[in-house]
Amino acid sequence: MAKLNFGGVEEDVVTREEYPLEKAQEFLANDTIAVIGYGVQGPGQSLNLRDNGINVIVGQRKGGKTWDKAVSDGWVPGETLFEIEQALEKATIICYLLSDAAQIELWPTVKKYLTAGKSLYFSHGFGITYKDQTGIVPPADVDVFLVAPKGSGTSLRRLFVEGKGLNSSFAVFQDATGKAREKAIALGIGVGSGYLFETDFYREVTSDLTGERGTLMGAIQGIFAAQYEVLRENGHSPSEAFNETVEELTQSLMPLVAENGMDWMYANCSTTAQRGALDWWKPFHDATKPVFEQLYNSVKSGNEAKISITRNSQPDYREKLEAELKELRESEIWQAGATVRSLRPERN
Repeated sequence: MAKLNFGGVEEDVVTREEYPLEKAQEFLANDTIAVIGYGVQGPGQSLNLRDNGINVIVGQRKGGKTWDKAVSDGWVPGETLFEIEQALEKATIICYLLSDAAQIELWPTVKKYLTAGKSLYFSHGFGITYKDQTGIVPPADVDVFLVAPKGSGTSLRRLFVEGKGLNSSFAVFQDATGKAREKAIALGIGVGSGYLFETDFYREVTSDLTGERGTLMGAIQGIFAAQYEVLRENGHSPSEAFNETVEELTQSLMPLVAENGMDWMYANCSTTAQRGALDWWKPFHDATKPVFEQLYNSVKSGNEAKISITRNSQPDYREKLEAELKELRESEIWQAGATVRSLRPERN
């Protein structure tokens, strides 16, 4: 493992230098990896594994949109694409990449095929951490581990195609064979991780649920909406309000932060912007930290898991979800966003 220094805190990570792809290919040479589910993470992870020379098959319900998508992505029915139970039977490593709610529903079927010596792979600690609510309790004679890319499956695939990588965490919950940790690392390299950092199932799920509800999605939408509304209420046009709230951030500033850090971005903007940012980031910190503490406590208590399981398992969940997404989609800020995006010049 490589030892990296994060602002004075040392951390061991796994990079492609000390664990190259060739080592992962050799370690997994006798395994059949079955990716169960072809929704959010399934396509990116399975395609990257395939392109990296790992023996991978896909298990999916026949006749649905995701089956057709798998076929269009080059998976061949009867050769590399199978009905779920067929794939589970063939697998030595089962990559359980269905949604959390779907994992609960399918678990009795999956458990039948978890014979001694097999491995169960997750990309989220939810099912195991909240086992009292999900019922997901693996047999004692199988390896259980996770690799959690820090981004969507779409991003994982896009960065892989570009020759880059998306960082991932990895963790071992159960080591029946003595090889669970290396299986996780090998698969982490195989799916296209930039580097791997170690965690456990509990820390993965609590950080992930906090991030999704916080700066990654929930908080950022709330901040966008609040600033946009203040600008509009004070007479600014939709175009001006959207550009100053979202477009400049996502198209200009965030790429610079990703490349060089927030400190660099502050040092390389106008002195007026510098002064304002330095003066105002702490009031925003002080205003939002109590909300983040409330959020983290809700995650830690299991309340967020309970809400997700209850709501996502309801028979009319899809209809209710669409109504909520429709409200977001039809809000003025994102209607303005659609127009602004359509006006971005094409690059030749």
